[in-house]
Amino acid sequence: MNSRYTQLILTAIAVLLAILVVRQYYAPSPVQAQNAGIYVEPGYTNLRSPDGLALVQGKMVVNLNTGEIWGFPTLTGGPYPIDGGKTTPPVSKPMYLGQFDFSAMHR
Repeated sequence: MNSRYTQLILTAIAVLLAILVVRQYYAPSPVQAQNAGIYVEPGYTNLRSPDGLALVQGKMVVNLNTGEIWGFPTLTGGPYPIDGGKTTPPVSKPMYLGQFDFSAMHR
């Protein structure tokens, strides 16, 4: 009786391990990026430079380590920069917008 029980348990362990291996092969876990300390606001928003001279649409990015807020103009109401007058893709340069004082957050 003891031998049958041991064989049953070992068989069950082997079958469950095989299921884990096969499942990882056919349906691997999604890859997740490491947090680089940068938060990109979903969508796009109006970006106003601190001097008030520029008002453009673009993406807002926050450095979570320093609290600095940057804006990346997209030139249109889209999520990435577009310049219809050129055949090469434009590069969006960051515009400093301000800073969040994370150290002032106390409970």
